[in-house]
Amino acid sequence: MTSWNDAGQAEGLFDDPAGAPPRPPAPSAAPPSPPKGTDPLAVRMRPRGLDEVVGQGHLLGPGTPIRQLVERDVPMSLLLWGPPGTGKTTLATVVSRVTERRFVEISAVSDGVKRVRAEIDLARRELGMSGRQTVLFVDEVHRFNKAQQDALLPAVENRWVSFIGATTENPFFSVISPLLSRSLLLTLEPLGEDDLREVIRRALADERGLNGAVALDAAAEDHLVRLAGGDARRTLTYLEAAALVAPEGAPIDVDVLEKAVDRAAVRYDREGDQHYDVTSAFIKSIRGSDVDAALHYLARMIEAGEDPRFIARRLIVHASEDIGMADPTALQTAVAAAQAVEFVGLPEARINLAQAVVHLALAPKSNAVITAVDEAIGDVRKGLVGPVPGHLRDAHYAGAARVGHGKGYLYAHNHPGGVVRQQYAPDAVHGREYYRPTTYGAEARFTEVLARIRSVLRPPDGRRREGGAKKG
Repeated sequence: MTSWNDAGQAEGLFDDPAGAPPRPPAPSAAPPSPPKGTDPLAVRMRPRGLDEVVGQGHLLGPGTPIRQLVERDVPMSLLLWGPPGTGKTTLATVVSRVTERRFVEISAVSDGVKRVRAEIDLARRELGMSGRQTVLFVDEVHRFNKAQQDALLPAVENRWVSFIGATTENPFFSVISPLLSRSLLLTLEPLGEDDLREVIRRALADERGLNGAVALDAAAEDHLVRLAGGDARRTLTYLEAAALVAPEGAPIDVDVLEKAVDRAAVRYDREGDQHYDVTSAFIKSIRGSDVDAALHYLARMIEAGEDPRFIARRLIVHASEDIGMADPTALQTAVAAAQAVEFVGLPEARINLAQAVVHLALAPKSNAVITAVDEAIGDVRKGLVGPVPGHLRDAHYAGAARVGHGKGYLYAHNHPGGVVRQQYAPDAVHGREYYRPTTYGAEARFTEVLARIRSVLRPPDGRRREGGAKKG
């Protein structure tokens, strides 16, 4: 029978039946567990405001266009250009959330002109009826063809929408000029290591993320940062995969991370011996024309997270140091690869770097250029400089003729073959020969050309002095 206590509460209704064993005490607080939402970790951790955005400080400071768009509710159109995972979708979403604008996302991969026009018509009606503006976000806008991009122009020009386009391709080549000229172009940079570590630590602790349910040891964090390649989305995807396979109660270590993402850790310390050893082996393999070994070391550097700009710089140096005039196009290829790294970034730029490595490894080799300039520098450092010959001195200013500057100079174009015998070098190094072409590749033809030129320039007695030492 149920009785009532002084507080008016029923007693006995939920009491244990007679003879039943006593109920166990309430369990202690369970360890936190990650949210069970179906959204990927990268989506759950998307910033809710500009202050939560990691990286891109050059775009988010006071007075920047993004701040103007958010804080002053100024309608404008933006093109966000940057590698994957740098925050293009995040910035567009934050703009819509903070300003309470209507947000419409279109993917140029799956949507066409029909969807674009329908959303623009809806945005016009919304603007006319309630004054509420629409943010029209077009992801991968470079995948729209010219006609599809043209469909956006009236809405952008008349500001029926605040257009935000995201692209991983150079917009000067992939976006039509009228749309580009009506939009403000903002360039996003790959996230730095410190930025990625902040993304990781937030995801581990935040209740929207892993909620403190798992830990990540220091070596695994370093490896995850290397694997990410400046991509925040990839970082969170790998972290989520590792959290799913980590043993309960154990931290995520490198072995767990490798199993989760199927990417072996490359033992490579960018500040230590391995960095210098791999770089040295890379260059020596190219110098030795072993293209396969060179590609192996290139792959090791890329997989270890080496800065691709560093790799490109080494190739540029190698092109002149070890190939030079044996294949003058090698330097052009190396510089083009460096420019490609800046334009497209990794992972696509790996192809450009590999092309340069193959070209340089298979090119004929010559160190005549570096030998020549180093010998010339050696003489200068020894004090072998001397005054510039008077006939070569600048004679373009008033009074130069009175001191003999330019007197006796022979204009080469007035002579057969464009070469005329006169002294060019100072007396201290006159007759020295620094450049000695090899017989390899394209440089072989310069041997004969240089011999003919020197036969005209040198004194009739044939005196000759090698760079760095007298001979003859």
